[in-house]
Amino acid sequence: MALSVTEQLTQLDAARQLVLADSGLYPQIVQGILPIVGANARLELRRWGADFLAETFASPLLVSQEKERLSIVILQTLSELLENTSEDNNVVKSVIQAAASIYALVFRYIISNPHDSATWDRMTAVKSNVFRRWDTASGGIRVCCIKFVQRVVQVQTPGVIADPRRPEQNEVSLALVPLDHPLIPRSRLEPEALGLLDRLLNVFHEETSDAILVNATLNCLGTLIRTRQNAASKVINTILNFNPLKQANSPVTPKIKVQIKSMEKTTRTVLMNVLRRNQEGPFAGRIRQYIERLITASSDIFDEKSRKRTLPNEPTDGLDNAKRMRLGAELPQRSGPPPLPPGPISHAQLFTLTEDKALTLFDVAQLPIDLIVRITVPVLHRIEQPAVDAGVYAVRSRYLALKNIQAAQSRAPSQPLGEDEEDYEPDFEPTEDQMLNETSNLPPEDPPQLPPDLALGPFKLPQPPPLTPAETEQIGKGTISRVFSMMSVLEEPSAAKRQKPGLNRLAGSNYDRDAWMTVITRLATRASAGLDGDTPDDEEDEPNGTIARQIPTPSLSDGIRETLWKYIIEDFRARIPIAISWLNEEWFNDRIQSQNQDGQNVGKRPPPQHYEKWMLKILDSILPFLDAKDKVLIRFLSEIPVLDKRVLDRVKGLARDPERVTLAVNAFYLTLVRPPVREMCIDALEDLWRNYDDTKAPTAKILKKLRPEVLAEEMPDTQPPPSTEGIKSPPPGDGLPSASVKGEGMQASANAVAAAG
Repeated sequence: MALSVTEQLTQLDAARQLVLADSGLYPQIVQGILPIVGANARLELRRWGADFLAETFASPLLVSQEKERLSIVILQTLSELLENTSEDNNVVKSVIQAAASIYALVFRYIISNPHDSATWDRMTAVKSNVFRRWDTASGGIRVCCIKFVQRVVQVQTPGVIADPRRPEQNEVSLALVPLDHPLIPRSRLEPEALGLLDRLLNVFHEETSDAILVNATLNCLGTLIRTRQNAASKVINTILNFNPLKQANSPVTPKIKVQIKSMEKTTRTVLMNVLRRNQEGPFAGRIRQYIERLITASSDIFDEKSRKRTLPNEPTDGLDNAKRMRLGAELPQRSGPPPLPPGPISHAQLFTLTEDKALTLFDVAQLPIDLIVRITVPVLHRIEQPAVDAGVYAVRSRYLALKNIQAAQSRAPSQPLGEDEEDYEPDFEPTEDQMLNETSNLPPEDPPQLPPDLALGPFKLPQPPPLTPAETEQIGKGTISRVFSMMSVLEEPSAAKRQKPGLNRLAGSNYDRDAWMTVITRLATRASAGLDGDTPDDEEDEPNGTIARQIPTPSLSDGIRETLWKYIIEDFRARIPIAISWLNEEWFNDRIQSQNQDGQNVGKRPPPQHYEKWMLKILDSILPFLDAKDKVLIRFLSEIPVLDKRVLDRVKGLARDPERVTLAVNAFYLTLVRPPVREMCIDALEDLWRNYDDTKAPTAKILKKLRPEVLAEEMPDTQPPPSTEGIKSPPPGDGLPSASVKGEGMQASANAVAAAG
C-alpha cells in the first residue's frame, strides 16, 4: 500500500533526526532518499529533499572524504531538478545552495580523476544553469546565485598551498591543478573566474542599488578578500568607490531609508573586518577615512531629517489661492526690494534684498565654511526660479542706476559761487601757514589729459636671464647633493615589495630608494648623452697652423658620476647592486652613442667611453678592502657587462696576498662561465700557476680539466725546493706575465669584446 505524502514526510523527518544524532549514517540516508525526492516526486517531497541536501553538505559533522564521495552521487539529481524550468523557487534556492557546497568537492575529485569527463560535464551543466538564472530570477534565487559565483571564483583562482606534501589538507584552488590537465585547463578557468568577479562587482556600479543584492555580494566578498590576495586589492578598491548613501539624494521613503541603513551597515562591517585582520596594510588608511566619512554622512542625513520638520505643503494661514478667490480675499502682493539709502553704497547694501534689520546686522563670516555650504545648497534648491530671476533683476537695476548717477556727477560742471559768497570778506588776516595750505589745495593750472581707453594686450612675464656655465654647474651640484642626502632617509625596499627581475618589469615605479637610484644613474648616463663629446667645432686654428683644442670642463653628468662613485664606496658591500646597475647603464649608453656615431660619421670624433673608466675606478676602490670570505667581487665580475684584460690583471694582483689567493682563484673560476672571457680567464689561471707558488694547489685542480698539457710540460723529475719568499717575484719588466701569454690574452680580449658586442 502506497504511503501518503504526509506519512512519507514523517518518515523522512525521522531519518533526518537519526543523521543529526549520528553523522556516520549520512551515506546510507542520502543514497536512500534520492529516489524519493527526485525530479518526478511531489512538490512537498522535492522541497524536503532539496533542503536536506543543502543542509547535509553545509554540515561540519560530515567528513570531507564522505562529502566528496556523496557529491558525485547527488550531482545527477541536482542537475535534473534545475533543468525543470517551472520548478518551485524554494527548491531552486536549496539546490543552488547545495551546488555551491559541492563545487569545490567535485573540482577536487576531477583533479584526481582527469578521465571522468561525464561527472565534469554534469557539473558544468549545473554551473551554466545557475549563471542563466543569475540576472533574470527572483531576488532570493539571485542571492543564492551570488553565493555560487563566489565559490566558483574562489575555486578557479590560485590559492595558497599550505603543505605540498598533503594535498588533501590544502584548500581547493586552481593551484592544485596540473598544467596538463585535460578537463580543467588553467588557461580557460582562471579568465572565466576573473570575468565572473567583474560581473559580481558590477552591482556596485549600477545607478540604482538593490539593497538585497548589494548586501549579499558584500557578505560574499569578505571570504574572497581573506583567501585570494591577488583579487583583494581590486575588491577593496571597488567597495571604497561605492557610496551606499547615494539614494539619499532622492525622496527618502521609509523603505528606502531601511535599505540605505542596511547597505551602510553591511559595508562598514565588511571593511572593519578587513581592517581588523590587517591594521597595517596598504588600504588601512583609506578604509579608516572611508568608515569615518560614512558614519558622519549617515548621521547628517538621518539625524537631521528626524530632528527637523519639512515645510508644510499647505499655506500656514489655512487659506490657499482658490479659497481666497471664492471668499473674496485679496492675495498679498509681494513687495519689491527696498530702495537704497542715500549716500555711498557698499557691496553688502547693493546685494541686500530684505528689510529685516537682524539679518543685515548678522556677520556671516563667523560661521565655518562647511556649515555655510550645508545651509546654502538646500536653500537654493528650494527657491523657485521666478524668485531667483526677480532678485537678479533687482540687483542689476540697482547697479545700473548707481552707474548712471556716477557718470552724471563726473560730467556735471562746477557751480559758480553766489554773489554773497564772492562779496564776503573775513574779518581776520590769514596766517602764512593757512595761505600755504590753501595754495596746496588748489587744482593744478593745466590738469593732465587722461589718455583714452585702450585695450590691454595679454601680459607675459619676461624670460629669465640665461644661466652661465658656472651657475649651471653650481645649481646642478646642489641638486645632486640634495638627492643623495635624501637616500639616507628613504627606506630599503622590503623583499615583499621588490619587483621580480625580467623584461616586463618597470624601472623606478615604487618611489623607494631603488627607484631614485635608477633616476640618478640614468641622469648620469643618458641626460647629456651626445652633448659632451669633442667635435670639430671645438677646435680652432692658430695663426701658426697648429690646432688649439679647448680644455674640457667637467659636465653635470661627470659630477653625478663622481658623487655616485663616492656613495657606492662608502658601503660597497651593501651597495654593489647599485654599482652593477650603474655600469650596465653606462655600457648601454656607450654602445648606443657608438652606433649613432657610425651612422653619422661626418668628421666627428668618437664619443667618450665612460664604462671602462668608472668600472676600473670602482674595482680599484674595493679591491684593497676585500677579505678572503668576500663574495662581492665574484658577484661584481659575474654581472657587469664586459670584462677585459685590465680587470683580470687587477684580480690577479690579489694573489700577491697569501690570504686572498683563494678569492682570486674562485673569481677566475666562476668567471669561466662567460664565453667571451673564458680564454682570458684560463690564461690568467695559467699565469698564476706559473708565477705564484701559493696558487699552484688551487689552480692545478682547474687547469687539470681545462689545460692538462700545462701541468704535463711543467712536471719535473724532482720537486723543486720550496720558495723562501713565499711568493715568486714576477719577471723583470712590467711585472706582467710572459710575452707569449700576454699576446694570447690581448688577442682573447679583442675576441671577447667583439663577442660581447
